[in-house]
Formats: sequence, structure tokens, C-alpha cells
Amino acid sequence: MERRKFLTGAALAGAATTLSAPALAQGKKEMVIVSTWPRDFPGLGLPAQRLSARITELTDGRIDVQYFAAGERVGAFDSFDEVASGNAQAYIAADYYWKGKHPGWAPFTAIPFGMTYTEIDAWIKYGGGQELWDELADEFGLKNFAAGNTGVQMGGWFNKEIESADDLKGLKIRMPGLGGDVMAKLGASPVSLPGGQIYENLVSGAIDATEWVGPYNDYFLKLYEAAKYYYWPGMHEPGAQLALGMNKSWWGTLSKNDQNIIQAACNEENARTMAETNANNGAYLNRLINDHGVQLREFNDDVYEAFGEASAEVIEEARDHSPLSKKIYDAVLEKRAELGAWTELSDTAYVQKRNNVLNR
Repeated sequence: MERRKFLTGAALAGAATTLSAPALAQGKKEMVIVSTWPRDFPGLGLPAQRLSARITELTDGRIDVQYFAAGERVGAFDSFDEVASGNAQAYIAADYYWKGKHPGWAPFTAIPFGMTYTEIDAWIKYGGGQELWDELADEFGLKNFAAGNTGVQMGGWFNKEIESADDLKGLKIRMPGLGGDVMAKLGASPVSLPGGQIYENLVSGAIDATEWVGPYNDYFLKLYEAAKYYYWPGMHEPGAQLALGMNKSWWGTLSKNDQNIIQAACNEENARTMAETNANNGAYLNRLINDHGVQLREFNDDVYEAFGEASAEVIEEARDHSPLSKKIYDAVLEKRAELGAWTELSDTAYVQKRNNVLNR
């Protein structure tokens, strides 16, 4: 009798062992992530790869992430459709790339004269921004989280000096988002190119100027080989928010725990990318100037005034697109004023006072 009990228990234990592997396999989720950035590219590509690996790590492999850089599975700008259709589970990108689908996407990356990193982070997480992002993304079957930021960007690389707004007329410039629309208002010809195609187009003369990010990111694109005038500050992307956009149907199949883990990984990478960018920009700016003869130029007040006037027109046109677009832009403009007033009294005022004292 005891032997029968033992054999029965052993058989059950064996069955459990036999079933454990398929059961675990059934619990796994495949997550194909397509990106708009080149593979192993410092500043944007590496953080995208880091986030992808982190999701697998934090879920103990329950979510098996397969990462594809731009062009490895689909073209950079095909990422949105790949995920919305369900062919892939997620993309890592800048959501202003999709403004042609709906202008409401732009504020969730950046708008001209928009919010800085600390401001957009506050708006997304505590000012109703995530709820508006969800409302827009839901129309396309997506679920999005902030997953990186590059801070205030440089104004761009130019093959001639820009002394007035007239100098922009006829200029072929790579600048996506609403920043490109501002340039168009001033007579330039904006071109939208993925990062991996900027260098060849600038070298060949297909474009006359380009923005990318800042010294750290730009250094590795070797843009200094094709243009020597490096302008600041950029009005187009004062706090460029990057995103993980997921197919919402797939997102809904995840456990609450795994959803929380993905959101936590995005929060981690959001802060980490900004810290990494800030840590490297100063050093790489010195390299650009000292090793490659790059000439820094500041946009003068007249050019910036022209940017401001054109920006107001562009934003108003985007706002008029639809009720949802109006809702998003009204919220952005309200928060920009509210958060900006505090920024002026805190970060801006302190840095100016500090530098005035230290530079005497």
C-alpha cells in the first residue's frame, strides 16, 4: 500500500515536471520592438537597446524582447504602422514623427518654444499629459510611455552663417516635427530623414543644413565633416521626449505586474537617457570645437523673433485640426505658461546668477 502511494506520488511529480516546461513556455510573451534609431548608435540607439534588454531582465524572461534597429525589420518611419497593425508589439521613437497622421502627436515629443525636460516630465506624469497621450494613442490602437529625453537641443548644423531670417529662404534643412513647419513658414525647405540617412545627405549636398540632437549625439554622426557652423539654442526641441509605443491589444494581454514592470523600465530609461546626455554633451562639445574646428554661433534676437512668430502660426494651425488636437494644444500651452513661470524663478534664475558670480 505504501509502495502504491509512493509510485502514485512519484508519477504525479513526474507529470508536474513534464508539464512545467510547456507551462512556462505558454506564460512567455514575445515582444518585438522596432526602432527609428540605428543599431549601437550612441545617444539614441544604445538607450533603445538598453530599454529592450531591461524589459526582458526585469520580467525574468516572461517577456522575450526581440529588438530591431531602423531598417533591420522595417524602415525607421514605418515603425508606427508596424506596431499599430500588430505586426510588431512596440516601437521606440519620437512621436512627432507621426504628426502627419495627427498633429496631436507632436507635443508628446516637442513643439517649438515648448517645454524643457523637467517641464514636460512634470506635465506627462502629474499634469494630465499621460491621460491626453492615452486618449490620442487609443485612436490608433496604441499605448505609450515616456522612455527617454534629450533635453534642450542645439539649433543645428549649417553650411553658411544665419544672420537674418532671410538667410533661411531656400535652405534645404532636415528638421522633422513642427520645427520643420516653422522653417517652411520662413521660406526654408524642410526634409524629414531618419538619423541613419542624415550624414550622406549633408555630405552630398542634398540638404544644406540639419538638426539632430546635441554635441554627444551629433559627434558620432560626424556632421562636422560636412558643416562647420553649429547654432544654438534650438527652438524646435527644447526637451525632446522619446517614447515606447505598444500595440494596445497586446498590452491588454499582459498581467498587471508585467504592465507595471514595463512602465517602471520606461521611467528608469527616461531619467537615464537624460542623465547620459547631460553627462556627455560638454565633453563632446569641446571635441567638436578643439579637434574638428567647429564654429559655435548663436541665433540672434531677430532670427529668434522670426522663429517665434512662425511658431505661433504653426501651433495655431495644428490646434485647429480637430477637437482632440485643440484639447491637447490648449493643455500644452496652459502648462507651458504655468510650469515656465516656475522655471524662470528657479532653474533659469539660479543658473544665471551662479554663472554671473563664478565668471566675474
